[in-house]
Amino acid sequence: MKFANRERPYIIAEIGSNHNGDMALAKELIQAAKDAGADCAKFQSWDTDLWAEEVYAQDKFLSDGREMSESLRSLAELYSVTGAKLEDLRDFCRKVGIDFASSAFTKQQTNDLVDLGAAFIKIASMDVTNDHILTAAGETGLSVVLSTGLASMEEIAHAVATIENTGNHDITILHCVSLYPPPDNAVNLRNIGMLREVFGYPVGFSDHTSGVEIPLAAMALGACVIEKHFTTDKELPGWDHAVSANPDEMRVVCQGAARIWQALGSARREVSSAEVEQRAAFRRSIVVAHDISAGELIGAEDLDFKRPGHGIQPNLASLVVGQRATENLPRDTILKFEHLTRSSD
Repeated sequence: MKFANRERPYIIAEIGSNHNGDMALAKELIQAAKDAGADCAKFQSWDTDLWAEEVYAQDKFLSDGREMSESLRSLAELYSVTGAKLEDLRDFCRKVGIDFASSAFTKQQTNDLVDLGAAFIKIASMDVTNDHILTAAGETGLSVVLSTGLASMEEIAHAVATIENTGNHDITILHCVSLYPPPDNAVNLRNIGMLREVFGYPVGFSDHTSGVEIPLAAMALGACVIEKHFTTDKELPGWDHAVSANPDEMRVVCQGAARIWQALGSARREVSSAEVEQRAAFRRSIVVAHDISAGELIGAEDLDFKRPGHGIQPNLASLVVGQRATENLPRDTILKFEHLTRSSD
């Protein structure tokens, strides 16, 4: 599987439509994503047919909450990226050395992404219940990344099974909450482990929160992919800029990925050789609390526990009490068993 057994989480800079229809800005975003340390610059391959006329008539925006001065149709026409534009962006990604990918919304768009050499096919949360696009994505043979915003467990299970029915088992599930941004108490990051346990596939996190704390926490819970909206300027007009990470924030996420993944380590309890070497310095030993003469019977009140730990460890004190000193023992002597002899009393 593409995202299994990696050395660190795979970081997707979700550029989406933050290029605002400006290919120069799109390339600036790609370069900024690469410079921040992201593994992939991802776009969205939708066109104006994504919305029915009813939506255009209502002129309703799925935006970051800021008022838009243009109509939905005019922005959809401006922001859509297909055909030659996607190819141009793919070429620029290759030039700067970052993976190229996009969300697909039609069978033709999935085929186009195969031809473009996309790193994977992304299925947006809106299409969890769309067997047509799920099947088309699975049939490409590429790795399929499935976002799960809006979806019940039954719907996720059906979507996964639909992809599997094409013979494609290279699936990565992204926990996602389709609010922009969601309140912290709606994020439910523990879903990451739950989805991994239920479905047995790698699980990542498609992040719509503000700031960097939540994606870093997702990594700490084992998210193998982090997808985060990305912009060079949160004040730019558009749909997602205000809820996107800027380059400084994306850099923190990318730098955190390597450290957090290494720190997760193994669930098996192991004490490293380096830690074993520290035991003597950090642990305590049994010491005598005051001067003790040779032959004197040692009681519990005669003992204290101090660092370092190269003597008899404190939890063996019952083996010391009731024995006699074999020699004079000054205060703070770190006891060894050769200092003791069994009392004949």
